[in-house]
Amino acid sequence: MARLPVYLRSLLEVAATDTPTISSERLAEMAGVNAAKVRKDLSYLGSYGTRGVGYDVEYLLFQMSRELGCTQDWPVIIVGVGNLGHALANYRGFSDRGFPVGALVDADPAKVGERVGELVIRHIDELPAIVAELGTSIGVVATPPAAAQDVADRLVAAGVCSILNFAPAVVAVPPDVSLRKVDLAVELQILSFYQQRRSPGSMVAAAVPPPLAEPQADVLVPTVVPATLAVTLEAPS
Repeated sequence: MARLPVYLRSLLEVAATDTPTISSERLAEMAGVNAAKVRKDLSYLGSYGTRGVGYDVEYLLFQMSRELGCTQDWPVIIVGVGNLGHALANYRGFSDRGFPVGALVDADPAKVGERVGELVIRHIDELPAIVAELGTSIGVVATPPAAAQDVADRLVAAGVCSILNFAPAVVAVPPDVSLRKVDLAVELQILSFYQQRRSPGSMVAAAVPPPLAEPQADVLVPTVVPATLAVTLEAPS
């Protein structure tokens, strides 16, 4: 499941060049996995390709888009319009991939009514009405950690069943609610761990085994967090 969005992104790049077919070897190279894993993953979609020809790019795109629920748009509600919320709201890549930002919500009365792009920030008390207006939607928590659980509870109470949490806090949701967490600080700490191992004279270099050959093969985060945010993100507020 975590690899499918990576395959989809790779296929979109290939489709943009009007290439009709792609081999499992080429798709594996683009996705950072091995060809056997690609063939096994695609077999679950009922796609086996043609020996000597490869996979039909357009048909494979359709299969993956259908499996990932990307054949329709899913409106996104961003709760918490601080530095991170603004950056997410202004990122055009979400709409391009079928996740238009449908609403911006904040608990700060001073921010309510402020315009960000084409949207006006609404008060968090309006969440039930917003969800009713947008229909099935995805909630994004971009608040300080202390407010994350309350926001998640409000989203669930309003009828949101899919939540992406950017707040650096552990959030609990009911079993029927899908929750994904993106903690940029944790990702940086993981990188700093490996960076330290590369430093001359590092004590951990000899004690810790090297990372796996495919450290990002099963990671969903790169498809969710736009690289363009790297220069705009500060602590959520």
